[in-house]
Amino acid sequence: MAGSGAALEVRIDSAGLAQLQERLDRLARALRPAELQDMLEGLAAEVETQTRRRISEERTSPNGEKWPEWEPSYAKTRHGNQSLLMGEGDLLDSIQSAVDGGVAETGTNKIYGPIHQLGGTPDMAPGPAAVRARAYLGLSESNVRELDGVLSDFLDGLIGEALAS
Repeated sequence: MAGSGAALEVRIDSAGLAQLQERLDRLARALRPAELQDMLEGLAAEVETQTRRRISEERTSPNGEKWPEWEPSYAKTRHGNQSLLMGEGDLLDSIQSAVDGGVAETGTNKIYGPIHQLGGTPDMAPGPAAVRARAYLGLSESNVRELDGVLSDFLDGLIGEALAS
């Protein structure tokens, strides 16, 4: 519209579009299974860290509820340095994450893990089985925000690589 007196002009440079398309194609190629595996492993590692922190420091469920204290009779059997769900540290040490087939998981292989997560029932024998729930697996709102940050950093890295090439 040159010379037509127009106050606004929009020009499309097809060379620039071709370059942008090439960069977008590189980004799409970057999202191969190996990169998706890396992304899932990063997210799973973060959930593992969050779960370990919940057990060792926060001592609250993912929804923010403080764990119930030990029953007084059980508390007498604990050493001074032991805290809820810590004991000798076996549960904490067992928290692991894994990625398989596009699925990320975090959990424990300890047989008593579910009883701590879900709690016992009144029909269970007293003692170790009839414990109150102290949920440690799951995601709080702040956990989700942290995971969003991990995902954003990962995607920003891929975009940066694609644009730099």
